[in-house]
Amino acid sequence: MTGNEQAVSETAAQAAHEVRVVYSRLRRRLRETYDRAELTPSQTSVLSRLDKDGEASVVDLAAAEGVRHQSVASTVGALVERGLADRRRDPEDGRRQLVHVTESGHAFLEDRRRAGEGWLARTLEKQCTEEERRTLLAATAVLERIVNG
Repeated sequence: MTGNEQAVSETAAQAAHEVRVVYSRLRRRLRETYDRAELTPSQTSVLSRLDKDGEASVVDLAAAEGVRHQSVASTVGALVERGLADRRRDPEDGRRQLVHVTESGHAFLEDRRRAGEGWLARTLEKQCTEEERRTLLAATAVLERIVNG
């Protein structure tokens, strides 16, 4: 074991594996609820980040996404071309441009979220009992605590 690793119980290891696997499958199923051909995963990631975090420069986006700024510049160009994002001069540094989500971009993301949550709600209603849905609510509270811990 390295200095950062600690021994964990079998149940902790199994739970970690199961949560990761189910989370990956759920993400794939949610993506299937809307037309994946509309945006690439990198375009979706950048647009979602801008929506969540607010406007940013291409350099800042690249750092946040963990990719080269040339890649993000291309991604931003595609988003701007589709009217989902736009650029404006940075009022504090006129040499820089800031990228932000347009109203069309916000609407696009909201439609995707609504489609995914609608599919999931209908599926939970159809395939789960009330008790199972309450168990899921309790489990998500635990996951939220872990994420924020």
